[in-house]
Amino acid sequence: MGRIQDTERHWAQVAGRPAVSNQPDLRCSSDAHGLSSIGKRARRRYTAAMSGRWRACEAAWAIAAFAALQGAAADSTMTNSMTMDPKVLEGTASVRVRLRYWLACPPGYDREGPTRWPLLLFLHGAGERGDDLELVKKHGPPKLIASGRVFPFLVVAPQCPADDWWDSARQILALRTLLDDVIAAHRVDRDRMYVTGLSMGGFGTWRLAAEYPDLFAAIAPICGGGPWYRANVLRRVPVWVFHGADDPVVPLRESETMVEALKRAGADPRFTVYPNTGHDAWTATYDNAELYEWFLRHRRGAPAAGSGP
Repeated sequence: MGRIQDTERHWAQVAGRPAVSNQPDLRCSSDAHGLSSIGKRARRRYTAAMSGRWRACEAAWAIAAFAALQGAAADSTMTNSMTMDPKVLEGTASVRVRLRYWLACPPGYDREGPTRWPLLLFLHGAGERGDDLELVKKHGPPKLIASGRVFPFLVVAPQCPADDWWDSARQILALRTLLDDVIAAHRVDRDRMYVTGLSMGGFGTWRLAAEYPDLFAAIAPICGGGPWYRANVLRRVPVWVFHGADDPVVPLRESETMVEALKRAGADPRFTVYPNTGHDAWTATYDNAELYEWFLRHRRGAPAAGSGP
């Protein structure tokens, strides 16, 4: 009986109830149901109280651990502190590229002779992508050469794969690799290298020149657009831009944005807008002998002031 009263006294104290008397109380001690009810309620309160204390302890331990880590960070002499060491990665990242292309050499070209020749890179539009190289002859210098036109350049006209675009990172790398290969195998004047392109090729012209601004002596993008935020790197490159005023495919605004960005960078680009003309701004441009004369007036490294007429 004393053990029962001690148990009740313990749980009652935990629950905040008055402790029972040391004197036997037969009515209370013999009421097993009453003792059980009091004990259950007390146990629930005890469990809740201990759970709260346990959460408080966990929070205190977490705060103490964080403070210890902060102290360790402040004390750089501790062996378990974190350190940051500067590192440099040096290596070679290679990507396999494959481009089919036309190469036309001017009359009088001699691979073994002393004369070095200008080079003109032509980038076609989206409709000529694929693996049928004849498609590249549809527009621009390749079309004119196929019809008998003669140019004083080595003309390089690659074909973009069907599932890609000229201004993609992969094709920009492929184009640079192509140029390096042609330069290594032919008598190219590296100070007179030019690039032009139409539509998708216009975008590629802007992007390629922005990636390698020291590679070309002049560029002529037609109905394209480009990275206006990188116009600063092109401020010394002579540029002649062409676009149709009513282009429904590539809005005139694309070329205007690039021209405006170049002017803000201090450049003096030449800009031709064909009135009452849609997307085909390239036929009139490539039929105009003045474009090729304009190219040949520029050499790499010369002031870009000659961009204008």
